[in-house]
Amino acid sequence: MSPFNLKEIISVTMILFAIIDILGAIPVIIEMRQRAGHIQSEKASVAVLILMVGFLYAGKGLLDIIGLDIASFAIAGSLVIFFIAMEMILGIKVFKEEMPETISIVPLAFPLIAGAGTMTTLLSLKSQYQTQNIVVGIVLNTLFVYLVLKNVQLLERLLGKTGLSILRKAFGVILLAIAIKLFRSNTHL
Repeated sequence: MSPFNLKEIISVTMILFAIIDILGAIPVIIEMRQRAGHIQSEKASVAVLILMVGFLYAGKGLLDIIGLDIASFAIAGSLVIFFIAMEMILGIKVFKEEMPETISIVPLAFPLIAGAGTMTTLLSLKSQYQTQNIVVGIVLNTLFVYLVLKNVQLLERLLGKTGLSILRKAFGVILLAIAIKLFRSNTHL
């Protein structure tokens, strides 16, 4: 029997894809690239992979140090995901982030791609899915992030402003459903 579960891998991959929202971040990435002139796709992707896998394994230990359990973190994460989804659906900004003057691994890989929502989601996922399936989902998403970063100009031309807006709202609705599921599965009312 395989230690990997295809259904879990697909679920985790789709959840992370929605929360990372690399396609929805294309306009921000384009603006950052225009300011800096170049995006180092390989370095940014490796940093994203290391951040996510590292937090997946060390996140619980960090929570233990401060006295929190995964269920409490998952509920808090569901609220963060809820607000991110509302931003995507309604087009409002709840989280204010400054645009960096220069681009590097830090503003691109963290917090834009592997930010607080992604880290929260990883620990929330750990409460429901097998770790090896989450790692596969992380790797698949990192590959997709790399492809998007490498081809951001082409994607901008193909999707257009309307296509990007529709994509962002569709993933917002998916995230909203994920937030509700995480909240319900971690509360014992």
